[in-house]
Amino acid sequence: MPPSHTDEGLRAAVAVRRELPGAPILMLSQYVDVSYADDLLADRTGAIGYLLKDRVAEVSEFLDGLARVADGGTVLDPEVVAQLVVRRGRVPLDGLTVREREVLELMAEGRSNAAIAKALVVTDGAVEKHVKNIFVKLDLPPDDEQHRRVLAVLAYLRG
Repeated sequence: MPPSHTDEGLRAAVAVRRELPGAPILMLSQYVDVSYADDLLADRTGAIGYLLKDRVAEVSEFLDGLARVADGGTVLDPEVVAQLVVRRGRVPLDGLTVREREVLELMAEGRSNAAIAKALVVTDGAVEKHVKNIFVKLDLPPDDEQHRRVLAVLAYLRG
């Protein structure tokens, strides 16, 4: 964007989101700036997109992204996601409660929910609740192609 053709558009998008949290914004940028991506995603209200111009090859891809953002969704270029993950350097285990960490640690030992419940002296239902919370906090939605329990343990081992 003029005048300097650098980061004016990104700065404008961040300013709009500060003034109007949740305002739908779809950024088309020539490059990834992780600090702006962090700022745009900070309010966690959705309705945000950050796509790279050179990777939006098809008009239909762009229009699909635009529609998802308009509907309150989030659309991120894979390169933006990759750079955000690299910047953070680890899985966000900090968001887990002490009990959720204990459950995850026992999961990493290969224990079943019943064995975890016995070790922590809680009900099976309590363990199921903690496991569901772990999946949510580690951003592991249901997926028929991947085993969330294994992915959670891998995140724990990396963290």
